[in-house]
Amino acid sequence: MIAALFATVGAMSRPADNLRKVPLADPFILLYDGVYYAYGTGAASGIEVWISRDMVSWERAEGGARDGLALHREDVWGDKWFWAPEVYRLKDKFYMYFSAEEHICVAVSDSPLGPFVQHEKKPLIADEKCIDNTLFIDDDGRAYMYFDRFNDGLNIWVVEMEDDYVTMKKETMRPCIHVSQAWEEVWPRVNEGCFVIRHDGTCYMTYSGNGYESPYYGIGCATADSPLGPWTKYDHNPLLQNPGDLVGVGHSAMFRDKAGNLKIVFHAHKSREAIHPREMYISDVRFRCRQGRCLMEIDPGYTTPVIAE
Repeated sequence: MIAALFATVGAMSRPADNLRKVPLADPFILLYDGVYYAYGTGAASGIEVWISRDMVSWERAEGGARDGLALHREDVWGDKWFWAPEVYRLKDKFYMYFSAEEHICVAVSDSPLGPFVQHEKKPLIADEKCIDNTLFIDDDGRAYMYFDRFNDGLNIWVVEMEDDYVTMKKETMRPCIHVSQAWEEVWPRVNEGCFVIRHDGTCYMTYSGNGYESPYYGIGCATADSPLGPWTKYDHNPLLQNPGDLVGVGHSAMFRDKAGNLKIVFHAHKSREAIHPREMYISDVRFRCRQGRCLMEIDPGYTTPVIAE
């Protein structure tokens, strides 16, 4: 259904056989000062960073922390499982939201290359496992954090943040979405890895359904008038699942390129036979508007970032 909406579906950009794809799972891209910075899951001791000027050719950057990482475990809480980083420039600093040992954390740096450091080494919620925290700042300047809780499989919650972008207003915490559509129920019970934007007055949440190990991992969308919900899922979900030759597509984040175009970055399995290392892909996000209602669409004609030779 969605594929028919795009004329570019047959023109997917694939690397030549001698080019290597970028091995980042749970990817996030920050555009800052003319350079694209990509962060993701992959390094055992922290978070690595890749850089590009054209979104196609990428090189592993020498991060500001130990071992060439943007964030190293010696500078933050936790010893392992550094997952799903996102980086935002706020108050002349760079804030990294990430998971460590299945707890959500925030670290700060003066540079997008790091080192990202927690001056008080602790997770945001100490007594509960949570992952995949993402930040959304609404048009009125209020900040909200979305994250996954393990209290119904994996499901997505939201909490309003204080002006420091680190402290939760825990009295505002509430559920957003949980597994509720047939396409999400292949295996196991998972709604995770969300990302939120506002477009023409409506909040749009992309999220991933099924577990990341499943070839039927895919990206759905839900909408709300307020960042706190209530959220309504598209009845025609998923928006992206198994495009072209890819399987295990999900954990996405949106960003704007140098021309102001809205893009989405996501990962997919290494191949139909192997999950790891998961690799990074980029596609276009569009809105089809009729009678005052806009529907988000993800172009299945993805592009494939490659490692610079």
